[in-house]
Amino acid sequence: MPVYMETAYEQLNKKGEELCGDHVEIIRTPEFVLAVLADGLGSGVKANILATMTAKIISTMMSAGGTLEEVVETVASTLPVCSERGIAYSTFSIVQVFRDGRAYLAEYDNPPAVFMPGGSPADLPRRETLIAGKKIREISFAMQSGDRLVIFSDGALHAGTGKILNMGWQHKDIVDYLGRSISPAMTSAEAALLLTGACDCLYQGQAGDDTTVLCFTAKEDMPCSIMIGPPEDPARDEEMVHAFLKAAGKKIICGGTTAQIVSRITGKKLDMGIEKPAQGVPPTSGMKGIDLVTEGIVTLGTAIEYMKWDLSLHAGSPFENEKKPVGGATGFNDKRQDGAAALAKLLMNECTQIHIFFGQAANPAYSDPSLPFERNMKLRLVNELKELLESTGKSVVIDYY
Repeated sequence: MPVYMETAYEQLNKKGEELCGDHVEIIRTPEFVLAVLADGLGSGVKANILATMTAKIISTMMSAGGTLEEVVETVASTLPVCSERGIAYSTFSIVQVFRDGRAYLAEYDNPPAVFMPGGSPADLPRRETLIAGKKIREISFAMQSGDRLVIFSDGALHAGTGKILNMGWQHKDIVDYLGRSISPAMTSAEAALLLTGACDCLYQGQAGDDTTVLCFTAKEDMPCSIMIGPPEDPARDEEMVHAFLKAAGKKIICGGTTAQIVSRITGKKLDMGIEKPAQGVPPTSGMKGIDLVTEGIVTLGTAIEYMKWDLSLHAGSPFENEKKPVGGATGFNDKRQDGAAALAKLLMNECTQIHIFFGQAANPAYSDPSLPFERNMKLRLVNELKELLESTGKSVVIDYY
């Protein structure tokens, strides 16, 4: 059965450094997900350059079908030599997981990754290969829904050295901590944040080494269909509704008029929400067989704000400069209970394949030139939603009506 690989990583910069000496590259294709965690020699700018070059070379070559031997030899001959120590050095971990769950792991001098099948740590015996004078640990294995793989740089092992702990955090201690602390319900981002948070505590907020945690979580494909707006031609109402209901997976309706159309055609009662708007977000409604019914543009726009803000909290996010969303929320994964938060949670935490049924009918209220809304606002929001979801590795298809 095909699996969806949810990936996320978190980082701590060494105290006093603006740049992290670790670097992560993630490449997604329809066939596989490939990630590289590289740890450059030392810290700061030099380490960042070494790690970035290493991760980019490996990810580019491996995604194009290059062999491990070719990759290691290219990295060894390409990296600049440190003028102070006379060596070119960057450790790395490579993870590649295919859609059918086949996985490959290769490690050079990074701490061994922790494999957690079903959520509990298990031994993952590696074979050792000598390539270009470097000892590489590698293994091929399988991942299925519920399995997790946690990769980290040696900054995690150094956490607490000379402060809380005499010898730092031992690898077996990290394995034990992951087994006790990471629940199956956690997302990859939450799991990565948990381990980096523990390292930060051991460092007492002053990291003695760059620390990166990269997490892979295998999930079953969860399709979802979302109907947004009525069709441009009212004669296509039934066609659009039937296609929406026939699609696999969870069902979401965005828009009051849209929900009324579905109710009229299916004969299912629409229970209008009567609670007060939460921080400007209209209340949700209910309909049998539909997982979520929300208002349209306001709710959709706020959900996008929530998702961007939540993503901005994590390393490597393209949304790090996002403004805080309406109402002062810190993202959709907090205690917010409004319709926008419910929509964001469903799309980001549960669904992996999103099918959008987009009705292009103009809303007269938004076509009034005296109002601060553009006629194409709904279309812009839908395109923005597609780009945002695809940036997290989800598959998005839009059918226009």
